[in-house]
This record gives sequence, C-alpha cells and structure tokens, in this order.
Amino acid sequence: MSKNVSWPNRFARGLYEVAGQSLRTCFDLFKVVVPIIIVIRVLDQIGVVRYLGVGLAPVMKLAGLPGETGLVWATAMVTNLYGGAAAMVSLDVPITVAQATVLTTMMLIAHGLPVELRIAQKAGTRFRVMALIRIGGAFLAGVILGRIYAAGPWLQGPNKAVFSSAGRDDSWLGWLRGQGVFMLKVLVIIFALMALLRILKAIGVMDLLTRLLEPGLRLLGMSRDAAPVTVIGMTMGITYGGGLIIQEARSGILSRRDVFFSMALMGLSHSLVEDTILMMLLGGHLSGILGGRVVFSLLAIFLLVRLLARLPEKTFERCFCRPAGGRQGMT
Repeated sequence: MSKNVSWPNRFARGLYEVAGQSLRTCFDLFKVVVPIIIVIRVLDQIGVVRYLGVGLAPVMKLAGLPGETGLVWATAMVTNLYGGAAAMVSLDVPITVAQATVLTTMMLIAHGLPVELRIAQKAGTRFRVMALIRIGGAFLAGVILGRIYAAGPWLQGPNKAVFSSAGRDDSWLGWLRGQGVFMLKVLVIIFALMALLRILKAIGVMDLLTRLLEPGLRLLGMSRDAAPVTVIGMTMGITYGGGLIIQEARSGILSRRDVFFSMALMGLSHSLVEDTILMMLLGGHLSGILGGRVVFSLLAIFLLVRLLARLPEKTFERCFCRPAGGRQGMT
C-alpha cells in the first residue's frame, strides 16, 4: 500500500515526522539548558566567575600562562566559548601565539560545562566523572602543549587576535535576546540534522561512514554502533547535537560503555569546525587547537578504554554511569 503513495505525499509525511521529532527533542533539551543558563547568568552577575578565575591563577602558571588568564578559562568553563572569547580580548596582559594556543586549546576542551555536563548526564554518564575528564583533560593538554612550545622557538611572537568583542550587549535585555536567538538556532539545526540523517540513512551514507569509522572506533575499544552519535557530537558540538545524543543513547542500541566512551571522546574533542575557527580568530594556532586537541583526545580515550577494560560491568556502571531512570543529582 505504501508503495502506491506519491513521492510528494511521502515527502510531506517525512517532513511532518521530522518536525514533530525535532520539537520533542528540543523540548527535552531545553528542559536541561534553560534552568542552567539562568543560574549561570545570576552567578556571573554576582561575581562568582571572577573569584573562580583568581583561584585558577596558579593552575594557569603550570601551563606556562599568566595568572590573569585564569579569568578567561573560568568564564569559558562557566558560560561558553563566546564569553571566554570576550574575556580574552579584554586581557591587558600581552601573550605569545604559543600561549594563546595553549589557552584556547584548554578552552576548547573545557567550556560551557554546566550545560554540556548536564547533557552528558542525561545521556547516562556520571556528572562528576565527566567533569573530571573535561577539566583534567584540558589542564593536562595545556601543560603538554605548553612544554612542547617552550622546548623550541615555535609561535613565540606576540599574539594578535582578530576577534573583537566590540558591540556586545551585556544587559539583561540583550542577554534574553541572545538566548532566544540561540534556542531558535538550536531548533533549526536539530531539524536540519534530523532531516539530513534521515536522508543519509536512506541513501546509505551513514552505513558507509560507519564502516569507515569502525576500524578507528574498534581500535579505541568502541563498537560500530557508536559511530553515528560520535560523528554528530564531534562535528556539531555537544549543545547542538545534545538532543540527538540523548535520543541515541536512550534508544538501547548503544551499550553503557559505548555511551560513556562516546561522550568522553565528544567532551574532549567536539565542534571541530565552528569552535576551531572561533579560537583561530583569538590567535590559536591549528597545531594545538585542532591537531593537538584531536591527537590528545584519541590517545586519552584509547588509554581510558584500556584502563577500564578489566572492570566488571556492574562496577563500571556503578562508578561511571548514571542509574537508568534514577534521579541522582550531580553525580
């Protein structure tokens, strides 16, 4: 019977199904995001982020950065990369291209944590464990990059950022307008992603992509079923792809280990196009913000998979996965 349905009717039905699925996905995602961004805004207004930046000063020095850059990383971690970018261009302390690359790489790995860690938690991982992976990974990557650049005459010229925060409206009205635009953008992107995924699945591209990624994922210790969701997160980012990630994780296709390692990999290396370009405008060099970040992420997950491979399944789920259907708070 369905074969006799005209292609315009099938197309219209497909659009209707994608639209409904997109709205449901965005509703689930916004339930996570909206309360958090309101709390973040309040904390930022009362100066909590500034105090966090002061506390991070000794940590930044270990990565070869001025202590004042602690405020930049703190802003990025609590808000997002654009907030961190605004803080970075406002720095009065001169830094080299190498230092800018170290700082922006740390920002790329650990930013927007309240929102992105909550999304990872909704997908089934432990909040505190993912926070440790993101923050610890960013710090370790920064220290390694700092040591590499300090060992030779690489990127030691003064940094000149192209990005400018001029015209940024920090009022409550400007903030509300910006959040509204952001949520509309997320809705459009999720709709486009779901429509694109349906087309790619229909013409066999996702199967081809899965087969291409399977050897690399298997080397990391992950199954081929984790390929589509990992691709979404690494290319589109955790916030934009968050609804899809939660949906895929809940589908039952992925094992708890696949969900955890996939979210860990995405946490360390995601939004490889948009975020990388933004950090380039701040002066970050591709050797660190793209090459170094991807290599570090793959090595980190490879070692993490091997380290946890011998853990019994029940122990692994208890320590690293959120109980299914449970309300565990920030665990």
